[in-house]
Amino acid sequence: MMGQPNRAYSRKQATKDEFGLEESFNLFEEAVASESTAMQIQAIIKVAQLSNYAPDNVLTRAVPILTQLLGGSSSPLVQEAAAYCLKCIAHQGDLDDRLATLIGQSGAIPITLRLLQHSHGGLQGVLVKFLWSIVTFGTHNRVIVVRNGGLEVIINMLGSCVGSTRRHLLEILSALVWLREVRRVITSPEGLQFLVEAVKFGGMASRERAAYAVGSLGVARSARTVLVDLGAMQALMELLREGDISAKLVAGNALGSCSGGAEPVGKEIAEDVFCVLAIAEVNAVSIAQHLAQILRENDDIAKAAAAEILGHLSRYKHSVPFITNSGAIPVLVELLRQGSDEVKEKASGAIAQLSYNAGDRAALADAGAIPILMDLLGDDQSEELRNKAAEALISFSEDPSQRDRISEAFNITSFQDIHNRLAQLRAPDNNGEQMARPSRQMMSMEQLPWDPNIL
Repeated sequence: MMGQPNRAYSRKQATKDEFGLEESFNLFEEAVASESTAMQIQAIIKVAQLSNYAPDNVLTRAVPILTQLLGGSSSPLVQEAAAYCLKCIAHQGDLDDRLATLIGQSGAIPITLRLLQHSHGGLQGVLVKFLWSIVTFGTHNRVIVVRNGGLEVIINMLGSCVGSTRRHLLEILSALVWLREVRRVITSPEGLQFLVEAVKFGGMASRERAAYAVGSLGVARSARTVLVDLGAMQALMELLREGDISAKLVAGNALGSCSGGAEPVGKEIAEDVFCVLAIAEVNAVSIAQHLAQILRENDDIAKAAAAEILGHLSRYKHSVPFITNSGAIPVLVELLRQGSDEVKEKASGAIAQLSYNAGDRAALADAGAIPILMDLLGDDQSEELRNKAAEALISFSEDPSQRDRISEAFNITSFQDIHNRLAQLRAPDNNGEQMARPSRQMMSMEQLPWDPNIL
């Protein structure tokens, strides 16, 4: 069968020196040390070609040499070859991103950003592809890019670049805006315009990242107005039609944020789509199972969106049994334990909402949620996370069958403060069941401003 080379098999063969890798690396070092530009380029391209087969220890030795050539060579052709070879190496590695991360730590990122500001033609194209590779395959590199002024460089380049280079720049932008520190500063109309464009163009994973950022920014009224004016709603609708299930979730959530200030019936639009569809039992089962699968298998963006949708669905009593039976609750608890900050906040919101139901409280307790929720009351956690954890624990405290399990929480000052504040807004009914569940009027299918069959 034709296809990509089997890297594991290739490495085994490489240990037998089938490809003469050690000899090739020695020749590479000799060529780099020479003053011949042609020899240097030839040797660099040879390493790039062998990167599919070379073991990590060989590629690791090549990285600092290539980085030095990228920043120190006076020949743009050598710099272009070095960037190309580093790009090839960044694509390698077994099941982790250690090679891409190593490249990011080598000093190649600030060199690349400096060169990008004065490059053109072939060198510029290769540098952009190299930068795309290390932020795609090495998530830690995104912070390094941003802290070296990369966001400004990318936005400036988007003002003039076209074609495949522009698409790579948009995908780099979507990778950077996954960082909260970037979303806090990308507030100019120009930056937001490119972000909306990133929702429309690029690979599905990139478009999903951009949509998530649009949704996060759309919570603020000032940014929401600008985003709507820039066509964010149309871009998100397009993604909702074209995307896979996880992209639809992200696009739907973003639509809810961006439409919140546009018209009353548009508020929380994504929630309505899934909740209206979930009224039919067969849809509710399918949606809950899809969401649970996304929580288990997809990336952080999709997991955060799925957790948020589960929180929305759990407001409607007819959906609760399907959520419980989908197996989503243990997964939410595990994400609360060791997910990313974004995922933890969304998971805590879903768990807080689920905790209003007695059956779900028991399932959450059995999954080990209570000690995790108490750990999240610490001052080292975000205010959002502490509030949601406390909200869930308050539901447990008002359930006679669960009260003893959270007694220690009353010794935590932050829990006491939040408990006293929320106690004024919530009260149990005559049966002891927590009934202050947030609720609102759900739109009918006819009110939805697009064809529900697109889901």
